[in-house]
Amino acid sequence: MSDIRHAIAAMGTGLGPEVLVQCRALFDAEQSALQAAVPVTQGDIAYGPHERHRLDIYAPVDIIGPAPVLVFVHGGGFLKGNKGGADAWPNANVGRMAAQAGFAGVVINYRLAPDHMWPAGAQDVAAVVAWLKANAAQHGGDPDRIVLAGTSAGAVHVAGYLKLMGDADICGAVLLSGLYGYTPLDQRDLAYYGDAALYADRMPMDAVAATTLPLLIACAQYDPPRFQAEFVGLMQDRLARHGALPRAVIMTGHNHYTMPMHLGTADRRLADEICAFARDISN
Repeated sequence: MSDIRHAIAAMGTGLGPEVLVQCRALFDAEQSALQAAVPVTQGDIAYGPHERHRLDIYAPVDIIGPAPVLVFVHGGGFLKGNKGGADAWPNANVGRMAAQAGFAGVVINYRLAPDHMWPAGAQDVAAVVAWLKANAAQHGGDPDRIVLAGTSAGAVHVAGYLKLMGDADICGAVLLSGLYGYTPLDQRDLAYYGDAALYADRMPMDAVAATTLPLLIACAQYDPPRFQAEFVGLMQDRLARHGALPRAVIMTGHNHYTMPMHLGTADRRLADEICAFARDISN
């Protein structure tokens, strides 16, 4: 594990395809073993009409009766990303981790920019929640105990759900390295948000700061500075509005990519935080 931490530290805070490949290589062995141990229970279920409206379910392991549902929304800068599954472990590992911990793990795809701009991501998360309310019980999940989790762009879409739907139909949200509106719009985000003049009205900052829904907020030690500034901005805003901090984690020894990628490995720190949070709010 120390070798992995040193390798991640050496990468710094940069993003890009080469860094992503290096990060995946660090966890391939452990995640391939998890992939073999916890197969997809039911894959590519349609939750809407678009070809990207698909989800995979990982049934809770050794649990009798309806289990809390943990939904994971992948990242990818609004432009790419995939739920993984039988042939690829990234992102699917979060569903497998959830199943091993006694949850019904759900990992989704959603429509991508630039063909599908704001608020498509939030609408797709809402469609998943609606599908689960109607169908989770058939797959070992409790429709009254749904927790949303997202990383990077996925965290934005979970926060966007709060803006679109309020606190409806879910128990809480896990936000990993999201962009909520505390920093200036980056040119790369225009593909999703559209004209920069629209950003202030479209960003989910106020919704995620004001909600009384239980939150777990996280960033990584080696997240790019913008993501760290967003984390600090949200924490300060929550403290000012609510008089207390939300549950929060700064993941030492991890970067933007490895924070979700390592879930399900021997490094249990974040997995334990997420699972404890989900249990606490869904009991």
